[in-house]
Amino acid sequence: MGSTVVIMLAIAVVLLALVAIVTLVVLIRRTGAGRSGTRGPTAEEIADVQSELEQARREGVEIRVKAESDAGEMLRRAEVAAEGALRMRKEVEDETRSLKHELKELRSDLERRENRLAEREQRLDEEARRQAERGRELAETESQLADRRAELDHVEDKRREVLERVAGLTADQAKAELVMTIENQAKREAALIVREIEGEARKEGEKRACKIVTLAVQRVATEQTAESVVSVLHLPGDEMKGRIIGREGRNIRAFESTTGVNLIIDDTPEAVLLSCFDPVRRETARLTLEKLVLDGRIHPQRIEEAYERSKEEVKDLCVRAGEDALVELGITDMHPELITLLGQLRYRTSYGQNVLKHLIESAHIAGIMASELRLDPMLLKRCTVLHDIGKALTHEVEGSHALIGAEIARRYGEHEDVVHAIEAHHNEVEVRTVEAVLTQAADAISGSRPGARRESLEAYVKRLERLEEIAQSYDGVEKVFAMQAGREIRVMVRPEAIDDIQAQVIARDVAKQVEEELTYPGQIRITVVRESRATEFAR
Repeated sequence: MGSTVVIMLAIAVVLLALVAIVTLVVLIRRTGAGRSGTRGPTAEEIADVQSELEQARREGVEIRVKAESDAGEMLRRAEVAAEGALRMRKEVEDETRSLKHELKELRSDLERRENRLAEREQRLDEEARRQAERGRELAETESQLADRRAELDHVEDKRREVLERVAGLTADQAKAELVMTIENQAKREAALIVREIEGEARKEGEKRACKIVTLAVQRVATEQTAESVVSVLHLPGDEMKGRIIGREGRNIRAFESTTGVNLIIDDTPEAVLLSCFDPVRRETARLTLEKLVLDGRIHPQRIEEAYERSKEEVKDLCVRAGEDALVELGITDMHPELITLLGQLRYRTSYGQNVLKHLIESAHIAGIMASELRLDPMLLKRCTVLHDIGKALTHEVEGSHALIGAEIARRYGEHEDVVHAIEAHHNEVEVRTVEAVLTQAADAISGSRPGARRESLEAYVKRLERLEEIAQSYDGVEKVFAMQAGREIRVMVRPEAIDDIQAQVIARDVAKQVEEELTYPGQIRITVVRESRATEFAR
């Protein structure tokens, strides 16, 4: 690097010398030319020469400065290049050392692997020798076992021959007899075990069923109400009866035509009676008359206004009653129409038992039994709380309340298990699910517990006897059975005396006579059974 700088400086000095020499040559030429002439150089020529010398000096200085700057730049570049070369040399040396170290390690690793492979080959050779020795030993043992097996087979054949001679049976016969003996013994023991298990299961099942039923009845018991188709409204005074009747009875006629409820005004002091088969309509009329009595102004227009307000109020009460029942049971998702119908059962009674309270009680009982039996309690509550939903429409739609309720539940998107439990809770449809069985049980428990229903036992028995008497009075009837608490009459006729058409006529006549003579809740099914038998003897 220092030699390069010296060379550059030398070049600059040479250039300056060349410039000076050129300048001197020019001056000498000009001076010679002047001397050869008649006159010497003029002042202007001398000034020009001096200016050229000065310019040549400045150019020389510039050339020297430029040469020095170029030399400095080249010096810096040379230093940077030298540093890069040193750094690269150091990196190359480091990489070379690392490669040598890795190579040394790889070589030592390779030597170790070669040693291990050699040891493994030696062990494999020893193991192969041992396996060969063991194979020879196994072959010798196998030959010995074959000889021993042949000897044992010969001994077994001799023993079998001796046993057959002694027992008088062949081997297959003895085997079959032994298998039969063992099979009979196993069947007998299995039958004893099955009988014991069935007995224990029956005892445990009865005990557990009694526990579930008693626990459910004890935990869920509601008060009873008196069944009635008449509502009583107390008046502040007997003079109010005249206002209710109105001039020439126009108020009472307007009230009955608007509400659809019969208003009975008799000699009962300070009270009137409202009679109607529809409990919701009767409650609406009672609220209407109560509002009119409190207001004191009774005329046809006021009756219509009060009736409209009462109808909306009863509708809200029904919705609220249905919602309260679902909240009590923990059921949240149900169609609004089903909630309204459920609330209407608040004003319906069956044998003195409020239907809505009966549904809530049955749902609680079903939920308890489902929990005990490890079933879904919410599904059972839903099945049971809706099983009598059809009673809200039995006065408007013909048919069984079970089938009506099932159709309503299906229409409003209830699950098929819920629909089946509703339609099968009175065995009008064959029971197919456990939920339907538990719904029947919860319904029966709620209705048959002590104090739940108040129908007179004497009246109940008389009604059943009269049902059987009516069916028994027809010709050709052999037997009559009143079933399902009087909800069905099963009539057995003699097939040789009654044909299929006459059986249909008997069913229709019995139903008509029952409708005319008896008073009963719901409907009664009349089933006429005509059995045909064909008997032959093989001689």
